[in-house]
Amino acid sequence: MSYPLNLHNNWNFRDDAGEYSVPVTLPFDAVSALHAAGKIADPYWGRNEYDLRWIAERDWVATSTFTLEETGVELLVEGLDGVVEVFVNGMRILEADNAFRTWRLDLSEVARVGENDIELRFRSIVSEANARQAAQQWHIPGIADREDGTVPIKNGNMVRKPQCDFGWDWNIALAPFGVTGGLSIEPKKAARLDHVMVEQQHHDIESDSVTVIVTAHIAGDAEGDTVEMAFGGRTREVQVAGRLAQAKFFVEVPEFWWPAGQGMQPLYDLEVRLAEDVIEKRIGLRQIELVTQEDDHGLGFKFRVNGRDVFAKGANWIPADALSGRIDREAVRDQLQSAVDANMNMIRVWGGGRYEPTWFYDMCDEMGLMVWQDFMFSCNLYPSDEAFLENVEQEVRENVRRMHHHACLALWCGDNELVGALTWFKESIENRDLYLIMYDRLNRTLQTTLKEVDPTANWWFSSPSSGPLNFGDAWHDDSSGDMHFWSVWHENREFAHYRDVRPRFCSEFGFQSYPSNNVIESFCGPEDRNIAAPVLESHQKNVGGNERIAATMFRYFRFPVDFENFVYLSQVQQGLAIKTAVSWWRSLKPHCMGTLIWQLNDTWPVCSWASLDYGGGWKLLHHMAEKFYAPVLVTVAPEEGKDVFKVINDGAENVDVAVQVAAVNMAGQTRPLADATISAWPTKALELLSLEQDLLADDEVYAFTWQAMDEDGEVTHGGDIYAPKPWKAYDLLAPKIAHDVKAVEGGYEITLTAQALALYVSLEASVAGRFSTNAFTILPGQEVKVIFTPKDTETTPEFTIRDLHSATYGDAK
Repeated sequence: MSYPLNLHNNWNFRDDAGEYSVPVTLPFDAVSALHAAGKIADPYWGRNEYDLRWIAERDWVATSTFTLEETGVELLVEGLDGVVEVFVNGMRILEADNAFRTWRLDLSEVARVGENDIELRFRSIVSEANARQAAQQWHIPGIADREDGTVPIKNGNMVRKPQCDFGWDWNIALAPFGVTGGLSIEPKKAARLDHVMVEQQHHDIESDSVTVIVTAHIAGDAEGDTVEMAFGGRTREVQVAGRLAQAKFFVEVPEFWWPAGQGMQPLYDLEVRLAEDVIEKRIGLRQIELVTQEDDHGLGFKFRVNGRDVFAKGANWIPADALSGRIDREAVRDQLQSAVDANMNMIRVWGGGRYEPTWFYDMCDEMGLMVWQDFMFSCNLYPSDEAFLENVEQEVRENVRRMHHHACLALWCGDNELVGALTWFKESIENRDLYLIMYDRLNRTLQTTLKEVDPTANWWFSSPSSGPLNFGDAWHDDSSGDMHFWSVWHENREFAHYRDVRPRFCSEFGFQSYPSNNVIESFCGPEDRNIAAPVLESHQKNVGGNERIAATMFRYFRFPVDFENFVYLSQVQQGLAIKTAVSWWRSLKPHCMGTLIWQLNDTWPVCSWASLDYGGGWKLLHHMAEKFYAPVLVTVAPEEGKDVFKVINDGAENVDVAVQVAAVNMAGQTRPLADATISAWPTKALELLSLEQDLLADDEVYAFTWQAMDEDGEVTHGGDIYAPKPWKAYDLLAPKIAHDVKAVEGGYEITLTAQALALYVSLEASVAGRFSTNAFTILPGQEVKVIFTPKDTETTPEFTIRDLHSATYGDAK
């Protein structure tokens, strides 16, 4: 028979009460499987979530059979999500309680020639979590113990699975379980390739040469056997000694891997072979350093790639779907590509989700997306007993071995917000020393194991953190390390408050909006499209979130005329909030060297901080991010009595930037104010010019454009507006937008004109697809062309046009 023998098909999944029995294919999650079989309603529609939590409260079993011609085999198990016992022919061979691990199990004593039975017995994850908490010597509090009720299912910190499965302030709470990977049978061998480690030694800058050291780790006895290695067109044959085989490849003139926007992403093929065993990887030659140096302000924080300091522009990544069975590889690719298309070069894989599959990091390698990788601990306190830490140690070993070679991997971070969590709970406040020691044991286990497996890895203790052994308030201290700045959202501060802080690197900040209208239609009937309706409130998991969105509108805008325009305006103000933060912090370069927006994606259709809708569509924030993350940006940094125009260049070389600044009134009439030219350095944001704020009349805002030319003569263009007052203070005029639609290859071209200043002009389509731009400005006499590329070319789309005036004065097209 041929191997591996995949055990993906012909499974039956049933509950212990005997009420449900459905067919499943691996991978699967329980909730998606029941829905696909028609046994439950769509968990994402309306308020169905609350009627489906019983699923995680029951025990379940998945059963199948497989046929063998020999008994000397091993079972490979990957991604048992939950607390799961594995039985083969009635014999228990494994009790797994870590969704992030894999197992290789010898079946020679339990297998038989012919048909074999296999069972996966899933214990109720809710009951198991509660039982493990009850067994602790001290109560170990978690985010579900907070009084706000954001996480309704308690004790998720007791089990090693995605922490957001138990609910989060953007996630559904169903505690799903199942198999995220797969099961397969392989023949038992005297020796096999266990794993391969890759180390890069970068020599002096003048030579640019690299030595790649490949070490094959062998399981079993292969002493003296030959391991064949091929890298970059060169081959080596080396003998196994002490269960290791190592070869060095010297690359005299390497093609370096660069983050997106900094260069290309060449990848070298690596193949390692021992007899029939083969491991293949793709290697990008690069050197990424985490540079944390003391200066006059505190402790800096930046990434240096191949000797070049790179400003990190990106967002936080959460699981691609709340239900693992619904995750689609190509949909994930599309979302990662959307990050690159919006000029991002880094994503942070957040610690409350999961270590992503290998193909995810392959995509990031190909796209030039650096990855800040959290270990999977978030917003809870955790046990530190020997068994728990041993489980974690194995989790770390496996995932670091699997992921370490990826060019995209820039950083391993110990956790998300565990230092802050020490101050959140009554127990840890009253007995800080006890819980601090427990935290230290966990954190040291992570660091020690990481460095044992990959001594070259970049490590950061926690996020946010002001630095090693610094347990200060990194939500409000902007002097050192990485910062999570949430005062604007959670404390309901004005957008200008972003300019009150000067972070060295801001790894979380965000502002909410509603999902787009077409996404709302996917979970909500017309009768419930009201921000106070229970359905809409059930798709808002941050306590007080809907109120905060509405209250912010009162601060900055005249109130929208209907629900659809409320949704539109919520996205405009989300984009304006994040633009304020990013453009200011970019203007501080090199004092600040990174901004990672919370968050890139959504796990289900929900009101959230995401720039992409559930399903991958671009919200207005993402369109605006494409502009405020542009490689060359001109932005306004207001100071007392004057407005300073700054230019930021994130490229590798100087660019010549010419800027024209005008005043424009609500009728769209412009008058020139200033122009300037500068050679913009890549190392520092530069002041271009400053204007006295009284130059603008009461009904005027800045409109400015720029042209940037690099050393090769390539020219790029940009433009923006800046209003010194809230938009509600201006008496907008009806822009009377006209548009023309024509079919072009692959989509549609929409040409728009206006008779007065048209602000945040946005298009919506009746079919899924992507607009080439959105949330743009039109001046009288200007023609803006937008391309719409539909996913479905068989249906003719209808377009809706919105702008700030139509949304708040009532003349929507």
